[in-house]
Amino acid sequence: MSDNAAPHQPSQGETHAFERRWIAMFVLLMASFMNMIDVTIVNVALPSMQKNLGVSEAGIEWVVAGYILAFALGLLPFGRYGDIVGKKRIFLIGVTAFSLASLLCGLAANVEMLIVSRVIQGVAGAVMTPQVLALAQIMFPPKERAVAFSLFGLTAGLASVAGPVTGGTLIHLNLWGLDWRPIFLINVPIGIACVIAGRYLIPDIKGNPNLRNDWVGIGIAAISIFCLIFPLIEGRGFGWPAWCFAMMAAFVVFALVFVWWERRQNARGAAELVPLGLMKNGNFVAASLGAMVFFSAMPGFFLILAVFLQSGYQLNPLESGLTTIPFPVGVLIASVVTGRLGGRSPRLRIVLGAALLIVAALMLRYIVAGVGDQLLRSHFILPLFLGGLGTGITISPLFQTALAGVPPRDAGSGSGALQSIQQMGGAFGVAIISQIFFSLIAGYAANGMSQHETFKASFETAMLYNIACYVVVALSTLFLRPVPVAHPGRHTAGPPVVE
Repeated sequence: MSDNAAPHQPSQGETHAFERRWIAMFVLLMASFMNMIDVTIVNVALPSMQKNLGVSEAGIEWVVAGYILAFALGLLPFGRYGDIVGKKRIFLIGVTAFSLASLLCGLAANVEMLIVSRVIQGVAGAVMTPQVLALAQIMFPPKERAVAFSLFGLTAGLASVAGPVTGGTLIHLNLWGLDWRPIFLINVPIGIACVIAGRYLIPDIKGNPNLRNDWVGIGIAAISIFCLIFPLIEGRGFGWPAWCFAMMAAFVVFALVFVWWERRQNARGAAELVPLGLMKNGNFVAASLGAMVFFSAMPGFFLILAVFLQSGYQLNPLESGLTTIPFPVGVLIASVVTGRLGGRSPRLRIVLGAALLIVAALMLRYIVAGVGDQLLRSHFILPLFLGGLGTGITISPLFQTALAGVPPRDAGSGSGALQSIQQMGGAFGVAIISQIFFSLIAGYAANGMSQHETFKASFETAMLYNIACYVVVALSTLFLRPVPVAHPGRHTAGPPVVE
């Protein structure tokens, strides 16, 4: 042990891994909660941001997609960087950077500064998040890990419930005339508290400087994803010029180059961003693609729902946030119940969850079609609650199935890759759903349709994308092989991520 290491370095095999592990866990959960709530709190504020900053539809899409993209691309490299440098050190850097980025978001004078600050915030979240799970794995002895990791699911559920209400309340109060800005500024004192407490309470785990990151693979992956997402978001504003389609074609080329590069790295025994074994694992590939499609429906849906409620029917941000509460409540209930099922019947549970989401989406389309000039928020309770239940039922078996057959040596890379794929799906979904929704609004308005009818018709059509996604998720189970049944409560490959 080096002189700079802590006097006691906990190991995974110790039963007394770390004396202050539960209070240190609270610090990790507080930082995790800050990151998770930031995702849900922003959706409620989007119409206020658009009005306050005079932002175009494409600009408001980038406020969401910029964060998701940066977060997705940073998860794998910064997860490995924590192994190299030391998890505590990287965690504290990530929390500090996230707090500073939140301050920049709150002080943004224009949409360009806000988008750049959101990208920085996404990178900082990617620096912090992998260390949270890795530190918890080390701090707790095996017999306590299941309980410790279950707290992450609870934290995610609470963040999804608290986000819309907190965001709506802060904007409604309009503290000091700051409008939407307090939704970001509130992160600053929380982040400072996490850094101070974490410095003294979290164990200092020595890194391994012999490990390496696949920086070339990271660069190729980043270029590939950017070539797909950028034209999807900006294409409508530029009138779909030829370069948009050229960039999307380049996405395919760079994706193939990435696969070639990872094969080359594997043959040389060099660092791989995504181990070749994962690419050859049928269950991992099928479940990962299912997860990408599944999560592509969520962020875009809540973006257009917030715009529909606030811009289409003039609900204030608090009313909009309260309207969405049944969804995270459903997620929370389903997560608690399905957590007790362990790994039982994962394919059946994925199909059941997807079916509930399809029913919920069809109900929403039917309800919206019948809305007149007055919108009754109570009509949204049942479909949103069913959608939350479907989401909570689907996530856990989807992640378990993807990771069940991953060998221990690739477990960290597999978990990081799966979360990255999830976030990339979210960025793709924001681009696609927004493209459908905002294009139809412009077209219907140009044809003289009334405001309410314009928003209703655009929302109904955009929901078809969600329905298609859930059908694909259900069909993806046909390509999944049965996996060994895990006992309820036993932690295997890590907790599912709920957003």
